[in-house]
Amino acid sequence: MLRDGPIAAPAPTLARVATHSGATRRWRHVLAECLLGLSASIFVATPQAATSAAPSATNVTSPLTFGILPIGGPSESLTAWRPMLDDMARALQRPVRSISVSTYEGLAQALAEERVDMAFVSGRLALAAVTRNRMQVVAQLTRGDGSPGYYAVLLVASDSPLRNVDDLLHQPRRWSYARGEALSVSGYLVPETQLFSTHQLDSDTFFARVTTDNHQNNALAVANREVDVASNNTADLERFAQHFPDQFRRLRVLWRSSLIPHAVVIVRSDLAPALREHIARFLTHYAKDGRAAPAELAKLKLIHDISGFRSADNDTLIPFADIEHSLERRRALSAQWVNQAALQARLHKIEANHSNLVAQLRRHRSPDSPPHGNGKP
Repeated sequence: MLRDGPIAAPAPTLARVATHSGATRRWRHVLAECLLGLSASIFVATPQAATSAAPSATNVTSPLTFGILPIGGPSESLTAWRPMLDDMARALQRPVRSISVSTYEGLAQALAEERVDMAFVSGRLALAAVTRNRMQVVAQLTRGDGSPGYYAVLLVASDSPLRNVDDLLHQPRRWSYARGEALSVSGYLVPETQLFSTHQLDSDTFFARVTTDNHQNNALAVANREVDVASNNTADLERFAQHFPDQFRRLRVLWRSSLIPHAVVIVRSDLAPALREHIARFLTHYAKDGRAAPAELAKLKLIHDISGFRSADNDTLIPFADIEHSLERRRALSAQWVNQAALQARLHKIEANHSNLVAQLRRHRSPDSPPHGNGKP
């Protein structure tokens, strides 16, 4: 069975290098595989758990498995979430075990293979899970500062010769870049959509060297002068400043995105309706009601300055559908086509796919839930 802790396992490959157009094609192929949940990863779990099927959705005595998007390292994430999950197990009167992974692709795989009953995930991972893997959104995190979201950023060293974005964009194939995985919203999708694609650029070919890693390691790479530029986000930077104050002082934000909605909790849609409702009720009332609320809030602070969860539905993911729609359009417009008709056919398909996706997300919204997003790029 899965355990709340790491075991010895081969180290995952944490960096990939892309230096030419062939690498770009490979990355796009990797992205396509990720979206189907087919990529391999290493789980913080026992070998037996890696091959076991998810517990029956109707078996009220079997443990529920909670998947955790890694913040820092997998072991650190498990430790941070455990106190709240213990409270959840008591509230549900059912064991709740947890798994964390070293990569976004690993969590996508666990969701695709139905080894996870519920999970804390970014909007992009949630979008794939909801549309392909029989999951649904039940809650969205809220932070202590009350912010509705966070921002993607590009980091440079505090004394970097890059003073602004124009300095960066006017010198192609000079700088090295550390970014997040293809499934990372702030580490890849948002910078690619809001910055590089708007200038008809692809980050995998624009930079002289590209590596991929998690937010913490990418920030360390800039601070230690191993790379010139790195993607990150404001929420992870706050945590980085607490854990690595000296390295944080060596960093400077070069670029900041528009607001990105917070991460969500998803559950399997084939769980019993009463169980799904109980999970949602536990999350949305946790750290808010009763004498235990202060102690519960302290447990949430261990995770990522989380102050609680608000009720949410699948249409919370519309902004993430919009991000992908915008990226697909810009890539189509910057590509070479045999004729105008071929381009228009591609754009028509992109629009149709986006409209269908937004309609699918809205169909599952509860009548009393507030609307999210506008379905437009």
